[in-house]
Amino acid sequence: MKLVTMAAAAALAVSVAGAQAEPVKVGMITTLSGGGAGLGIDVRDGFMLAVKQSGNEEIEVIVEDDQQKPDVAVQLSDKMVQAEKVDVLTGIIWSNLAMAVIPSVTAQGKFYLSPNAGPSQLAGKGCHPNYFNVAWQNDNLHEAAGAYANFAELKNTFILAPNYPAGQDALTGFKRFYKGELAGEIYTKLGQTDYAAEIAQIRASGADGVFFFLPGGMGISFLKQYKDSGVDLPVVGPAFSFDQGILQAVGDAALGVKNTSQWSKDIDNETNKAFVESFQAEYGRLPSLYASQGFDTANLLLSAMAKADVNDADAFRAALEEADFKSTRGNFRFGPNHHPIQDIYVREVIKEGDVYTNKIIGTALTSHADAYWSECSM
Repeated sequence: MKLVTMAAAAALAVSVAGAQAEPVKVGMITTLSGGGAGLGIDVRDGFMLAVKQSGNEEIEVIVEDDQQKPDVAVQLSDKMVQAEKVDVLTGIIWSNLAMAVIPSVTAQGKFYLSPNAGPSQLAGKGCHPNYFNVAWQNDNLHEAAGAYANFAELKNTFILAPNYPAGQDALTGFKRFYKGELAGEIYTKLGQTDYAAEIAQIRASGADGVFFFLPGGMGISFLKQYKDSGVDLPVVGPAFSFDQGILQAVGDAALGVKNTSQWSKDIDNETNKAFVESFQAEYGRLPSLYASQGFDTANLLLSAMAKADVNDADAFRAALEEADFKSTRGNFRFGPNHHPIQDIYVREVIKEGDVYTNKIIGTALTSHADAYWSECSM
């Protein structure tokens, strides 16, 4: 699927101060079909909203569906770099796809701005000057969940995640900060929908709590089955399984669950308030974590375009490093490996009228950087 060039939209009449010799071509490869489609749709919609609001005529966005398949993502990235001649790539949700695409893209001199996936390999020894993560390093929200589990006095937690790079980073991150014992540790199949065996193990384990990372449809399936099982242990997780789009499908099974996130719709700053209001007006739904990340990614790119020509790689990279934009998260800056340093909050799932959503109840980690920056040789 090819999306519009924003230059063709009559409503977009304002350009930046002439930093670009010609329009910047952006290739967005994201998941728009299958069980993970909601995540990619939200990243795309957040990104395109920021572009629309900017009024910038000097940006062209090409959107393609990776179908959550690494081979498809690689084919699309090759086409975008070699045939479409894009300047910047973005959009990937899943870390296994990111690992298949990003090293090749940056090696060819293109910039990659990640609105989601942040595998540890790309934050440490595999870092690259042209790779920027605008969301988080994969471990971060799980590290915050480990810190919260300590605060909640969980002493014997059962942990599980899918067996792929982000799942491995998830359990590593949780264990890095968690001080208690582990009642069990399981890697599940990516895309799994039946968790009867895992829930039976949790029941028999003697655990006093559960931490899980199961994004998208996996989390919906697990939470519903967990509630139906009658296992009554407190659940802690990252925002990925308790985000706005997912919560409506999970329903009451998620109420009261504590989850960690670097973003929430109730973060109290003017940029975030305007984003939540305008996203809802544009698309008829509340924004998710992923929508906020797409929005921030576009605004980072636009801020760099206002200062430097993308064809001057050093100048453009320096402009990206400045992160001179107003983030929905408030304070935002990059560490030396081009990953965010930011606050991570604890949220509780609540119900506002007929809508399931989250509210911030505390801060788990302040000005938090990832654990891999010292391995990066940039």
